[in-house]
Amino acid sequence: MTMPAPLAEVVADFADVTGQDKLALLLEFANDLPPLPEELEEAAMEPVPECQSPLFLHVDADDRQRVRLYFSAPPEAPTTRGFASILATGLDGQSADAILAVPDDFYSALGLAALISPLRLRGMSAMLTRIKRRLRN
Repeated sequence: MTMPAPLAEVVADFADVTGQDKLALLLEFANDLPPLPEELEEAAMEPVPECQSPLFLHVDADDRQRVRLYFSAPPEAPTTRGFASILATGLDGQSADAILAVPDDFYSALGLAALISPLRLRGMSAMLTRIKRRLRN
């Protein structure tokens, strides 16, 4: 599976834990979602309606060698925040080509399918799809 080193490290972290510990790790990521920079307002961000909870993202690809990703999700949506934080941790600052090479179903390697509903997992897939769509434009 082709993915940038930071994302591969996140996947390895999830591979190292089992069962409910995977959910605990997801919650750790949720708590670590970076805040939006002051100059970026949620109203100017792209909504991701496929997510079960409100999620907004912004892809700054002015420098295609160092793409910046920004996410906004409410604190009461820890699963969505966790998914966003995984993508932020694994892909923020990577090149457009590296992000475009990430398999669309990389999240299956996190091993969350038995713990998280397929509908919620599709939310993570939708986030990555929208990021890639922005990078292709």
